[in-house]
Amino acid sequence: LERRGIYTGAHIASIHGIKDAVFDRTNVSKEDLLAVRYKGFPVINTEQGEKMREDIQNAQLGQESLGGIIECASVNVPAGIGSPMFDGLENTISQLVFGIPAVKGIEFGAGFLTGEMVGSQNNDEFYVDENGHVKTRTNNHGGILGGISSGMPITLRVAIKPTPSIARPQATVDYSAMKNEVVNIHGRHDPCIVPRAVPCVEAAVNLALLSHMLDYPNFT
Repeated sequence: LERRGIYTGAHIASIHGIKDAVFDRTNVSKEDLLAVRYKGFPVINTEQGEKMREDIQNAQLGQESLGGIIECASVNVPAGIGSPMFDGLENTISQLVFGIPAVKGIEFGAGFLTGEMVGSQNNDEFYVDENGHVKTRTNNHGGILGGISSGMPITLRVAIKPTPSIARPQATVDYSAMKNEVVNIHGRHDPCIVPRAVPCVEAAVNLALLSHMLDYPNFT
């Protein structure tokens, strides 16, 4: 994909309410994606990242775990990738993203915020730029319309739940005896799996793009 100028990148948008800076949905660039790719802790704002790390450490000390949000974007995806209805680009991306353990939700572009908008707010106006390219002035649709790429950056956010295996005792049921029980989980368990899920989200999006790009004229 990158040999053809298509770049995908992701970062930790938030952990336990501590928020990172966000990608500009309309103007996110290859440079923005590469700037965060090789960081040990993938955030845009390093100061916010330190706060997240401290919160994760505190959660571990308290025998708890934390969830968070991952933001991902792909740039330079040509218009016309995907298909309407069941083979849509959003469908394929979502299917692969939900194959990542602990994923509980996904939204594209403005996502659930569009439910609070009126049509004129949500609709992205098209225009021809100075280079003769058709673009939209906003990108509430997240680069996908009707299951097909529009040529704008593809943007999405993924919700990751807290790690369920925590050290504190938890109520459960012993099915063999059909009685209530308390379980204590032993061993090493990450207090937050969000950082490790970032490259997984990137990979899922790239696989989805590649699977559709193989059907694109002259791709191979």
